[in-house]
Amino acid sequence: MNPEVLTPLLDWLDLAGVAIFALTGALVAAKERQTFVTLAFFALVTGVGGGTVRDLLIGAPVFWIHDGGVAVVCLAVSLFAWFIPTRWWAGRFLSIADGLGLAAYAVLGAAKALEYGIPPVTAALMGVITGCVGGIIRDVVAGRPSILMRPELYVTAAALSASVTVLGDLAGIRREWVWVAATAAGYGLRLAAIRWNLALPAYGRD
Repeated sequence: MNPEVLTPLLDWLDLAGVAIFALTGALVAAKERQTFVTLAFFALVTGVGGGTVRDLLIGAPVFWIHDGGVAVVCLAVSLFAWFIPTRWWAGRFLSIADGLGLAAYAVLGAAKALEYGIPPVTAALMGVITGCVGGIIRDVVAGRPSILMRPELYVTAAALSASVTVLGDLAGIRREWVWVAATAAGYGLRLAAIRWNLALPAYGRD
């Protein structure tokens, strides 16, 4: 398959990941009572951060530079967040939305890396980077503890989605089914981690 021509489902995953991560970035800025310009900035860097790093590493054109619609999506999400009271997003909504973006973007990152001829293990790592970097940038810029430092599973959920994507491709399973299953697997694990505080054992040696 020509790497310049992504399937409609992969395009949808791309925009869904951008929109969801952009929303989490805008909401963080909104909770800090920032200006609309700051909301838009947070939405953009959170929405495209992981995909930008992925494209630079695999030698692909940076996706949002060549597609003005991505920036429009981030701006639209910023406007949406600007006019919605932050109390509507109370509780775990931010983590739940972030989890969906994490899974969708991990699938997208791994799938795109495979299409550019990246080896399977490295492609899975590209999925993890795509899913996690946007949230890391958001937290660092906002001066919040990084999502990576929270106890429940996060990177592991991205790794699950990316690994299922790569394994399905190696097995020759229809890609659309693999992508849906991989997104569901990673998102399900992330939701379980949020609900029951699932975590890997921490380093405990002195």
